[in-house]
Amino acid sequence: MEIILLVVAGLFMILGILGSFLPVLPGVPLSWIGLLIFYLIPGIEMNYWFLAITLAVAVIFYILNLVIPAMGTKKFGGSRKGMIGATIGLVIGIFAPIPFAILFCPFIGAFIGEIINKSDSRTAGRAAFGSFIGLLASSFMEFIVSFAFLILFLYQFWNYKELIF
Repeated sequence: MEIILLVVAGLFMILGILGSFLPVLPGVPLSWIGLLIFYLIPGIEMNYWFLAITLAVAVIFYILNLVIPAMGTKKFGGSRKGMIGATIGLVIGIFAPIPFAILFCPFIGAFIGEIINKSDSRTAGRAAFGSFIGLLASSFMEFIVSFAFLILFLYQFWNYKELIF
């Protein structure tokens, strides 16, 4: 049972890291679920303070992940359609077989979204840039927090390895 819970916790940690780049997966919350599952392993002492603090961090960063792209778009004069276009572009960029597509597809998506919103090309370009920067900033931030949760997971695993194996 311990090994199964450890593997499931590890899978959630990996999904959390992937979720920092895939907009369909909530990266930080998935990483936190991995930490929670780890503490459900029989014999591992439940650390409520650790789980509460990491939960608070997960909630704060999940909310920021939703707000930062919008702030980037608004700061550069963009609209909701530009933000939606950037998100669609990010999804396309992840699955596109073109190298570095994940970097330029969100920009193209935001630009198309702004053109659909009836912006001129100069305004659309500026808003697309803002949306792109906001999306990159939130993805990077989510990756850092998910990676930090992974480090905490590995540290706790190292402390309890004799108990699990």
